[in-house]
Amino acid sequence: MSHGHNKTKFDEGRLMQVLVAPIVSEKATMVAEKSNAVTFKVLQDASKPEIKAAVELMFKVEVQGVSVVNTKGKTKRFGKSIGRRDNVRKAYVTLKAGQELNISGEAA
Repeated sequence: MSHGHNKTKFDEGRLMQVLVAPIVSEKATMVAEKSNAVTFKVLQDASKPEIKAAVELMFKVEVQGVSVVNTKGKTKRFGKSIGRRDNVRKAYVTLKAGQELNISGEAA
C-alpha cells in the first residue's frame, strides 16, 4: 500500500456508473450559483468517497465535499394501476474554489 493521502482505488468501470445523471432543476441551479456545487443522481449504494472519485475522474476537477440526500419514491396512480417512482439518491458535490464544471451543454 502506498502511503500519502487517502486516495482509495475504485474500479473505474464502477465509477463510470456511479453518476447516473446530472440534476438540472431550479433548486440545483440555485445551489450551484450559491455554493459552487453540482447535483447528480447517483446509484443507491454509492458511497461519498466513490462519488467524489467519480466526479474527479470524469470531470477532472477538485472536489471539496459531497453531501448525499436519499429521496423516497412517491406513489403515483395512473387510472386504476398504482405505480411508484424510484427512490433517488442525490449527491451535492461541492467544488473547491476556482474550479468549474460545465455540465449544461450551452456555453456559459
